[in-house]
Order: sequence, then structure tokens, then C-alpha cells
Amino acid sequence: MKSLKDKVVLITGSSEGIGRETAFKFAKEGCKVVLTYLSHKDEGQKAAENCKHAGAGDVLLVPLDVTNDKNIHDVVKDVVQKYKKIDILINNAGVLAIKPVSAHSNDDIAWQIRTNLEGLIKMTRAVLPHLTDTIINISSALGKAAMGNYAVYCATKWGVRGFSQSLAEEIKQKVYTVNPGLTSTKMTNFKGIPAEKVAQIILDTAKGKYNVKPGGDVDVEDIL
Repeated sequence: MKSLKDKVVLITGSSEGIGRETAFKFAKEGCKVVLTYLSHKDEGQKAAENCKHAGAGDVLLVPLDVTNDKNIHDVVKDVVQKYKKIDILINNAGVLAIKPVSAHSNDDIAWQIRTNLEGLIKMTRAVLPHLTDTIINISSALGKAAMGNYAVYCATKWGVRGFSQSLAEEIKQKVYTVNPGLTSTKMTNFKGIPAEKVAQIILDTAKGKYNVKPGGDVDVEDIL
């Protein structure tokens, strides 16, 4: 597997959960890690300190709301000004509302679509001119097999997989989709497999461990 030392890695939604554990993994590889947080700056600062202690080549902590176009633009601009490039983008930020479609408000629908899919696409577009290596999009097992009360969320995660597959046909850099099942995070009331195990698979995907074609899926439950 290839070395990732000194690679610049930008991870959205990395102040907690899968994103935070993923940041730790890349820090241990000696990467320059860009952590982002939405509203919990204190959690982001703790994660940044832990990345430094884990051996990161450098750490940058920035606020990021992927539903805010200007915020996306400014974050990418700041990262490129500091590091001159972005080697790896990990689109991890995501939200979930569990209820029937009939019980969703328009805001519930917009919140999930704008964060999980629209924001991911816009973040990717902003990074592309500066990208040297790999994009890893975090979808879900529910992006491959639907379940009642998750219809809007499923729609966004199926969309992530379609976006990844199409984007892989357009660019020379590698694109993959990682699909976790139930994972122990705040989103799931801490039920499921440890987030650290998903993070390891994300890291291994970036290192080229799996024989997956560009645009293809890395299914966490098949590996564990």
C-alpha cells in the first residue's frame, strides 16, 4: 500500500463520529489534516489536538457548513493558500431524519438533500481544481438497500453513489464510495460498529488496499 505521509487531507464533518476517527487515522500516517466542524468548535479543537499528538504533519481546523456556498469557497481557498494543494478529499458530512415521508417537513427534506448530496457535490467541485489524488465519498449501506422511514436519506445516499460513479468517468483522480452500515455515532444513538473500524477502511481505501475500480463501492459490512 502507498505511503500517505505529508498528504493534505480535507475531511468534512470531522469534529466527531466517523469523520473524527478518520482524521486520527490519517494523522497517524503523518498527513497534513484539515478538520472541519459545523457548530461544535470545542469538539473540533479537541480532535485537532489529538491529531497533533497522533503525529499529523500539520493540522488546520476550520468551520464548514456544506449548505453555505460562500463557506465552501472560503474553506477551500484557505486550505489552498496554506498548503498549495489538496491531495485527498473525504466527503463525510451528513445528517439524518428518521420518519415516514408523510411526516417530513419541507425543511427536513431540504436539510438532508442539501447536506448529504448537494453540499457534497459543491464541495467536490470547489476542490477539483486543486486535487492531486483521491476523493472518498461516504455514502451508506442504505444507499444500496432501502428501508422504510429512511426514504429521503436513502435518496441522498443513492445519489452520492451515482455521483461518484459518474465523476470517476470525468476526472483522472481516483473516486471511491465507502458504504458503512449501522455505526456507533451520535446519529445512531451510538448503536452499531465502532466508528474507528469504519475509519480504518476509509484509510485503507485511500492507501489502495482494495481492488475497486474507480467510482466503485467499498462496502464496510463485506470487509469486517
